[in-house]
Amino acid sequence: MANVLAREKRIAVLHALVNANSERSAADLANVNARTVARLAVEFGTGAARLHDKIARDLVCTDIECDETWSYVGKKQARVTPEDPPEVGEAYTWTALDRASRFVIAFHVGKRTAEHANVFMADLRARLVVMPAISTDGLAAYVAAVGAEFGRSVDYGQMSKNYRSGGRRDDDHRYEPPRGIDFITKKTVFGAPNMDKVSTAHQERQNGTMRHKIGRTRRLCYAFSKKYDHHVAAVALGYVWYNLGWIVKGLRMTPAMAVGATDRLWTIEEFHDAITEAAREPEAKPEKKPLAHRTPEGTARELPNGRGFLRVIPGGGEPSAPRPSPGAPPVAAVAAVPAAPAMVTDENGQIDLFSWTPQKREMVQIDLFQE
Repeated sequence: MANVLAREKRIAVLHALVNANSERSAADLANVNARTVARLAVEFGTGAARLHDKIARDLVCTDIECDETWSYVGKKQARVTPEDPPEVGEAYTWTALDRASRFVIAFHVGKRTAEHANVFMADLRARLVVMPAISTDGLAAYVAAVGAEFGRSVDYGQMSKNYRSGGRRDDDHRYEPPRGIDFITKKTVFGAPNMDKVSTAHQERQNGTMRHKIGRTRRLCYAFSKKYDHHVAAVALGYVWYNLGWIVKGLRMTPAMAVGATDRLWTIEEFHDAITEAAREPEAKPEKKPLAHRTPEGTARELPNGRGFLRVIPGGGEPSAPRPSPGAPPVAAVAAVPAAPAMVTDENGQIDLFSWTPQKREMVQIDLFQE
């Protein structure tokens, strides 16, 4: 007779795992053998990842924040030796969060390298059907990955935090280095992003939530993964349950409900049945689809034939004169146009509208070629 664990026991183990308990603690709470819990943890995590592939596709997410959360497997990176397997050491969780719904669109466990940045960004691209605005931290690997998957027309900005070395010896000096004078700096990478919205604040706040939901990602304690596959399974289980079963107080609904991926709050029993079924039958990964243009928030005019929008963006200035190409004939001099008279102001610095009138400018024909 096969030794099959009862459904009630499996649900008890799952309930303990999604509430940040370790595998050993889950075994004690559910009164189940520790080896059985270890096997179930990998099964639940695998099913959760496949369930995410099923529901997180064809998403309309227009404002996305990306970040990486540090953790490690087996030992910290400084103690890794050449004899250790490649998966031992630091294990970053790459995540992409929809700012409006708090839905975790994509997650990936790997090193903080360009190779894993490309894998993560390709997975994010395959789940979207609308061109988003993207915000990340200052990691250089994001630039090539975002450009390769979304093109240079995407509105993409980076926000960097600038720390300095030395000097700080207060109670929190072990947890955060001293901040520089210009602590937060932003820059445009591609497109014309709204710099007021370029931020990773929501993603970093969500990282703090997930460190409580996934116990093995906590810092400064003996809570880390000993095996890579168990770490990947725990991360998948935590993020998928967060999307489906965690109510965001500010939204009063789950992230999956807010983004339109589901229409109800999932119970732990329903979640168990779904990931158990998904673990048996692999779900096909989402494939890339053409991205529709995002409707701009500010002043804009839609171009014909679905070619996008003509937007008004801040900044700019007087355009510079184009440089003549080598060998081209010299451009004829343009007749000087008289400058407008200076505005007359009163003693308070206000413009005197009765004394100042704008000067009418005359059109001047420019001769581009010599006779």
